[in-house]
Amino acid sequence: MECGKKQSAFTLIELLIVVVILGIIAAIVVPQFSIATDDARLSTLRTNLSTVRAQLQLYKLEHQDKFPTDNTTFAAQLTAKTDVAGVAGTDYGPYLMMIPENPFTGTRDITATKVDAGGANKSAWYYLATDTRLIRANDTEAHHNDW
Repeated sequence: MECGKKQSAFTLIELLIVVVILGIIAAIVVPQFSIATDDARLSTLRTNLSTVRAQLQLYKLEHQDKFPTDNTTFAAQLTAKTDVAGVAGTDYGPYLMMIPENPFTGTRDITATKVDAGGANKSAWYYLATDTRLIRANDTEAHHNDW
């Protein structure tokens, strides 16, 4: 290097200012992605519930005005061919290829027991043929209670 030429570089202060600004931007943007993820899960949950409920109505129409009997045979009755009594047969169905996944629990299982206060039951769906809503998301989140 020749004497008298000045090298240009960033100072430590300038670098710290850039890092702080990037941190502030990240703090603003990251929560927005989290909210969008929850909104997408909620939308998926509503779509899945709508699909299953529509197929339950079709099942009822074709099975002498009766819904699937209980949660232990629910999946089999909706995903396989059945006769008019709802047992294995060749007359009706299948209504679903598979039971959809609950995007909040990541599972597909069905229970007849609502989630307890401690949230111990993390099954995907709550089904009871005598319930007027038929199938609901089995979740402890407050915004799911209206389904």
